[in-house]
Amino acid sequence: MGPNESRNLWISIGAGVFATFMLYSYSQEKKAELEKAAGDKVRVVVAREDIRDMDSIYDNVLEVVEKARVDVEPDYFDSIPAVVGGVAAIPIRKGQTITKNKILEPGPETGMAIQVSPGKRAVTIPINDDRANARLIRPGDRVDIMAIVDSGKGINQKREVSVLMQDVVILATGVNVHNNLPRTIERDPSGKALIQTTLTGDTKYTTITIEAKTEEAQDLVYLAATNSSSLYFLLRNPHDRKIQPRVPASSAESIQSRTSGLAPGFSSQPPPK
Repeated sequence: MGPNESRNLWISIGAGVFATFMLYSYSQEKKAELEKAAGDKVRVVVAREDIRDMDSIYDNVLEVVEKARVDVEPDYFDSIPAVVGGVAAIPIRKGQTITKNKILEPGPETGMAIQVSPGKRAVTIPINDDRANARLIRPGDRVDIMAIVDSGKGINQKREVSVLMQDVVILATGVNVHNNLPRTIERDPSGKALIQTTLTGDTKYTTITIEAKTEEAQDLVYLAATNSSSLYFLLRNPHDRKIQPRVPASSAESIQSRTSGLAPGFSSQPPPK
């Protein structure tokens, strides 16, 4: 073997060793990166049990676990309070990561059904300024409801005012729903742009929606159907949750007797001798 051939051989061997070293270094670097990524743990919120779509989410159906960052979906939640109060946009299975695209804020997309307590029903009643505190009632407020009831016919006809319900929660005023963002979003007449209307100070609504037991809802529907102006909403202080003892119905006779200082049925005339 001549000098040139020997030199070329050593150059080839050196180039091969260098290439092998570079390849080994690259593979080790990549391996270290993968091991680091796989070993990087993050805290994520997952479903502790199955959650149905459109269910309100509470902390009892959630838990926080650690997962490798590479295995976690984007837009994950890392704390339970950030999820509580949302609504499941899709069914979420036990163990699945809770992500932002799976959660809706209460609003037009979620409707009002989730606001109604189990065992109760939502009832919508038309109102005006006189019967609803000048429309200063807001979703989430509590009211008492009084009803004007007529009975009898002709000269025997009688009108009485009674307390029908107490400490009733207002689910909605018009389309402004309790726990929803106080706004509506509609398309303009062209159908291209969106118009957002803030409902925070809305006093133009014409209906109030409350929740009631079935028998209470039945009475409300009857009164609203026969005389919608017979129902009055009396706003309560938010800290006043006391149910007062039911008082006798008010009528012309009872008011007259109270103003005259006499009990109903008593006369101011002296008895005959």
